[in-house]
Amino acid sequence: MRRIVTAILSTVSTVVLLFGYHTSTNNTAAAAGPVVQQQASPGSSPPSRSSSKKGSATPKPGTGSKPQKPTATTTYTGTVADTQWGPVQVRITVQDHKITRARALQYPQGTSTDAQINGNALPILDQEVVQQQAAAIDTVSGATVTSDGYLQSLQSAIDQAHL
Repeated sequence: MRRIVTAILSTVSTVVLLFGYHTSTNNTAAAAGPVVQQQASPGSSPPSRSSSKKGSATPKPGTGSKPQKPTATTTYTGTVADTQWGPVQVRITVQDHKITRARALQYPQGTSTDAQINGNALPILDQEVVQQQAAAIDTVSGATVTSDGYLQSLQSAIDQAHL
């Protein structure tokens, strides 16, 4: 009788452990998943491997007697960095030799894990670039592969801007 009870409890315990085990969502099949490209804002050119430039020739109204000098805003698109999970591409906006905006145009989003990781990491990376004005920023913990691709594409855009 003891053996039967022990055998049944062992079987039930094993089944519970097997059904409770969560497998990893980071597998090689995810590398072949789709890649999302964010649409560029209205008035800007589509993503490309070369730089695209957009200038502003309309002076802003000034309060003094002298008209203000128009400032040129230029965008630079970095080369596509191929990472383990998919391509990453960054575009920066430069005004008066300062980075005013950084944005990932392409990034992996094949799985829900990719979407969660990149949804958290990319805004942090974008903000750090504007604050540091360089590619010398820390990678985001948990998004190392995407961060490395981001930095590679970012450096390409910064090189094009001669910053």
